[in-house]
Amino acid sequence: MMHLVVIILNKFECLEELLVRFAEGGISGATVIESTGMARVLGGKDDLRIFGSLRMMFSPVREENRTIFTVLPEEKIPAVKQIVTDVVGDLSKPDTGIMFAVPVSFTAGIGGAE
Repeated sequence: MMHLVVIILNKFECLEELLVRFAEGGISGATVIESTGMARVLGGKDDLRIFGSLRMMFSPVREENRTIFTVLPEEKIPAVKQIVTDVVGDLSKPDTGIMFAVPVSFTAGIGGAE
């Protein structure tokens, strides 16, 4: 079964190395977009106190992040997880990123997948 893997990379200075390591590991076809988290967008609103306090948890240097999407066979997910950990570090640490995968019921235009 195919899965959509989404990586929201706060440490986007790691992006190039991450993509190179994906390519070396046979993981291709990723899409990268610039993105901004909800706490960043709402952080400037004075009436939203909770987001103001959330903003304090983030580094003020990181105004944006990168979101990486790729659709892969399930058996490649462990390799992706390992590469992300090797390049980015422990995602449980603040200001690194998040990663998740969801099953994909249909694909078109992906080499050999239907």
